[in-house]
Amino acid sequence: MTATTNQSPAFSLISAQASLHNLTTFRVGGVAEWLALPRHRQDVEASLAWAKAEAVEVTVLGAGSNLLISDRGIPGLVICTRHWRQSQFDPATGRVRAAAGEPLPTLAWKAAKRGWRGLEWAVGIPGTIGGAVVMNAGAHGGCVADSLVAATILNPQQQQVDLALADLAFQYRSSCLQGSKQVVLDATFQLQPGHDPAVVVADTLAGLNQRRASQPYDRPSCGSVFRNPQPYTAGWLIEQTGLKGYQLGQAQVAERHANFIVNLGGATATDIYRLIQHVQDHVEAQWSLRLQPEVKFIGEFSDHSRGLEES
Repeated sequence: MTATTNQSPAFSLISAQASLHNLTTFRVGGVAEWLALPRHRQDVEASLAWAKAEAVEVTVLGAGSNLLISDRGIPGLVICTRHWRQSQFDPATGRVRAAAGEPLPTLAWKAAKRGWRGLEWAVGIPGTIGGAVVMNAGAHGGCVADSLVAATILNPQQQQVDLALADLAFQYRSSCLQGSKQVVLDATFQLQPGHDPAVVVADTLAGLNQRRASQPYDRPSCGSVFRNPQPYTAGWLIEQTGLKGYQLGQAQVAERHANFIVNLGGATATDIYRLIQHVQDHVEAQWSLRLQPEVKFIGEFSDHSRGLEES
């Protein structure tokens, strides 16, 4: 079913009451009141214009990782950029510009095969460029802030704005874009070309194999659930609390890495949400420290599932 309220350029892009289940790495979540799957920048702009004309809220998704969507779904328009993929490498400057929907691992492999260093850490992160910029994604000692030069965004007035690294106020797994109405269009990274492609590919593959060996890639998950409360790691605290393998419904604290919650096949968002709270409560009881979620919660959850959002 497509939107019928007007004949804007976004008319053919927008579907009503669309399931979000397969647009998240957790494989859970309700329906979007309206859903757009843009493949080009003009599709994004047209979708945003439609939402403004219809006075509906906008939620932007990338690969659907690092988030948990309520079983009740999301009101308003959801724009999922995962099909908008494009990257341009400039050998003269060593810079690469990538569209918001370009998968981070894909960009890392493209760079490695050219002999460009700087994104080896990103090969195992199941997200898109847009989402990676918003949350300053990172792994294995690297993060977006290490190589990002600038990001192009659309502000709430649908004006294009170029933001430099300093403008984004990057911190550990966060930026000034989180919680804002700004939409990432693309990002530019400064990499280091001129290396032997075979060596960079081998290093990238080694990092991916290490990640696969230590994390549960065989089940749907969102990636790391909690931020690491220095000097500890969240996974270590959860494991020491005895929660590895603990299960609520079809949601389970992963046996391979305790900072992952996996969907065993029939989990609901509520199962996962309740399990996150259970882990928080038990870690706090033993360590007097409340784990703060890295995962983002979208939509309405039950009132009894308290205390999940960051203070």
